Amino acid sequence: MQLQISPSLRHVTVLPGKGLKEFIKVNVATRRVSYRMLFYSLLFCTFLVRFAFVLTAVDGIDGGDNKCSTIGCLGKKLGPRILGRKLESNVPEVIYQVLDEPIDKDELQGRSDIPQTLEEFMTEVKDGGYDAETFAVKLREMVILMEQRTRTAKIQEYLYRHVASSSIPKQLHCLTLRLANEHTNNAEARLQLPSAELVPALVDTNYFHFVLASDNVLAASVVATSLVRNSLRPQRIVLHIITDRKTYYPMQAWFSLHPLSPAIIEVKALHHFDWFTKGKVPVLEAMEKDQKVRSQFRGGSSAIVANATEKPNVVASKLQALSPKYNSVMNHIRINLPELFPSLDKVVFLDDDIVIQTDLSPLWDIDLNGKVNGAVETCSGEDSFVMSKRLKSYLNFSHPLISKNFDPNECAWAYGMNIFDLEAWRKTNISFTYHYWVEQNIKSDLSLWQLGTLPPGLIAFHGHVHIIDPFWHMLGLGYQENTSFTDAENAGVIHFNGRAKPWLEIAFPQLRPLWTKYVNFSDKFIKSCHIRAS
Repeated sequence: MQLQISPSLRHVTVLPGKGLKEFIKVNVATRRVSYRMLFYSLLFCTFLVRFAFVLTAVDGIDGGDNKCSTIGCLGKKLGPRILGRKLESNVPEVIYQVLDEPIDKDELQGRSDIPQTLEEFMTEVKDGGYDAETFAVKLREMVILMEQRTRTAKIQEYLYRHVASSSIPKQLHCLTLRLANEHTNNAEARLQLPSAELVPALVDTNYFHFVLASDNVLAASVVATSLVRNSLRPQRIVLHIITDRKTYYPMQAWFSLHPLSPAIIEVKALHHFDWFTKGKVPVLEAMEKDQKVRSQFRGGSSAIVANATEKPNVVASKLQALSPKYNSVMNHIRINLPELFPSLDKVVFLDDDIVIQTDLSPLWDIDLNGKVNGAVETCSGEDSFVMSKRLKSYLNFSHPLISKNFDPNECAWAYGMNIFDLEAWRKTNISFTYHYWVEQNIKSDLSLWQLGTLPPGLIAFHGHVHIIDPFWHMLGLGYQENTSFTDAENAGVIHFNGRAKPWLEIAFPQLRPLWTKYVNFSDKFIKSCHIRAS
């Protein structure tokens, strides 16, 4: 007799041994049983036995005095899980009781018997023969002490960063003084910007009009240089630089001595604008009131740091609210662009902490669909840390005035590189809405939002924003270093928003070269003030 098994294992053929052609054919597939299934069943059973062995072995290791048979141990392990019950904890109940007990943190100050490191703690446990209660007490004291020290260190870090970011580096102060002196002594540093024959271009809507508000000469020079250098049509660029009274002469001197032809550069101080000198200016009145409220309500950086009950991130937020930047007229002036440029119908507004890495002329081809503000939204993207901002990230939704008017989960957008349709803007009440909400925030002791011009901007431009491609504006390079150099290099515009500005020593070293590449370190003013690449 011969036995033949097909390669597919689907049937077995039995042949008689004397050459008879009759045979018996057993079709296994019809009974839904196969050797392949039998093989996999044996393989599964082998795995199950190994699994049972591991469970019983672990049980034997965990419970030194716990005697049980192999089947008994397996039942103990699997029984509660099959029946949906939790396994009993091996941690003594006294440990939970001790850890849950409140403790006066002041009692721990100055004590020398608390372990300072995990290594010290483990040595004491091994040598001291602690019972469970003593072990829990020592562990709780050590962890609380470490928490206190960690909190103190974080707050000190935030305080130092606040001081560093709020102060004017001596190198930048030196540059401003030298340029002011040059403006006084050198006629070439007092040139009219732009020259008389180019003045008509300032109101010609056939040009690409950019607006930059800054009191930082070096930062403004980087924005202007990167804009012109990366433009495919620099001859059509008009850059309107707005500054304050004290920075006007140094700014004029720099751009007189460092022209960016064929681009057209205009430098004006706020007091040069007719609108700004006539009657009351809402933005200035709001800033004065805001400053008074902040000084009374915040109590200064020392009072903020001295508060021992608030979390470090809350302390950091309050310190940031004290930054002079957030009460600077340069930061608020964008809300009055239609009044400042009555002859223009479209502008791109630039912050002074950005770097432009591509040609921005395609921004003029973007159809805003009747909206006023073209901006990048900040609630979606690969970077979940930076691109996770919604209205609840900026506004206080525990306040009824905010909660009844806005949706906390609505996506936010970013300042820094914005396309503004001034013609559409003039048909709205955006500027009035902005000043109204700033006034409401002051009346409520700054309880609607804590800092910056973005929160009232989010309210004022609500319903007037057209979302543009995130390529045009990469955020977060001034407050986190997770962004890779390659990703930042491939963005159209990068924004160093945050404390770690690229001109400060606290800047992130791996990202700073993206900014310093537009600084000419061989320039005599830069060299004389010891401004270096690193």
